[in-house]
Amino acid sequence: MFTSKIISTYDVAVVGAGVFGAWAAYQLQRSGKRVVLIDAHSPGHSRSSSGGESRIMRMGYGADEIYTRSALRSLQLWQELFERTNQPLFHRTGVLWLAHEDDPYPVKCAQTLAKLGIAFEKLTAGEANRRYPQIRLDRIAWAMLEPDSGVLVARRAVQAVTLEAIKHGAEYLHDAVKTPNGKRRLDGITTASGRRISAGNYVFASGAWLPKIFPDLLTDRIHPTRQEVFFFGTPGGDPRFTSPTLPVWIDFKDEAYGLPDLEGRGVKVAIDRHGPLFDPDSGDRVVTSEGLAEVRRYLARRLPELRDSPVTETRVCQYENTSNGDFLIDLHPEFDNVWLVGGGSGHGFKHGPVVGEYVVARLEGSSEGIEPRFSLGTKESEQGRAVY
Repeated sequence: MFTSKIISTYDVAVVGAGVFGAWAAYQLQRSGKRVVLIDAHSPGHSRSSSGGESRIMRMGYGADEIYTRSALRSLQLWQELFERTNQPLFHRTGVLWLAHEDDPYPVKCAQTLAKLGIAFEKLTAGEANRRYPQIRLDRIAWAMLEPDSGVLVARRAVQAVTLEAIKHGAEYLHDAVKTPNGKRRLDGITTASGRRISAGNYVFASGAWLPKIFPDLLTDRIHPTRQEVFFFGTPGGDPRFTSPTLPVWIDFKDEAYGLPDLEGRGVKVAIDRHGPLFDPDSGDRVVTSEGLAEVRRYLARRLPELRDSPVTETRVCQYENTSNGDFLIDLHPEFDNVWLVGGGSGHGFKHGPVVGEYVVARLEGSSEGIEPRFSLGTKESEQGRAVY
């Protein structure tokens, strides 16, 4: 599907064809740069943080306006891409926030959405129960619906961006990149197969592999963690667990989320809590019985009619967490032409288009819109998640 055409010198070499790297390569190529995109496996591959079938596309980020604005802009760019490529890879399911009585996060979400003019609807517990009777609202005080949000079809979306980058002239290379050496200005990178690639600038958007490529700098700043995801079969012919009857739901206080049955894959449920540290190359990707038991307990509480449903799919992926959940988009401190782009921290997929725009602006020398929170200097060794 993806072919390699090797040219030795480029304006930009992008290492990593996940969602951040694919969008960076695509938008850099469209800006007039000569780009090569390199990945050790393939775009959206099964071990990448951008792999898998689905990602939530939501606007709510509490009071964190920077990410709400980014999500809104990103959704526009995703939809433009899908329209241009004639690929319906966004499902407008709506996103339902379940708010506990003592949970300030949905309150802050509503305040930020109102400030930015983003559509939402506040529902009493009774209204939510009448509209979504399949969801048990135990301990839920009220709910908030984002009607225009939904689900991105993750793996296929990354592949669509990559193919558009290639269509616009970017080269794609299937190879692994070694840790670069030198100081000040990097004049080339070497791959596992022995190729040498030269570029004016290098963008390392390598996800959970960033601390492996730059161990001295990032081992204590990017923390990959093991995350388990489960899909459950739904009753045949029963529309209550498919979209639009069932929206995406986020149960922030209980650290859980769920997606409706899309494209026949089953209802997706996961616990949104950092798991143990994980190696993306050698880590075991078989789910645990403990993880399944916890998700089943949650499913019995929220979607009780699916409590005994069969597991149709499972997935072990990883978050690549920064200390607080903010992205890392900054120059390498020892090179003036090497950019580090990562730290999706479990919420980053939706923001791929805006990350791509941000990278283009930085490489073009613009100082407008620089976000201090994305700097390397704000990334600590101790975990203290603040962005959700």
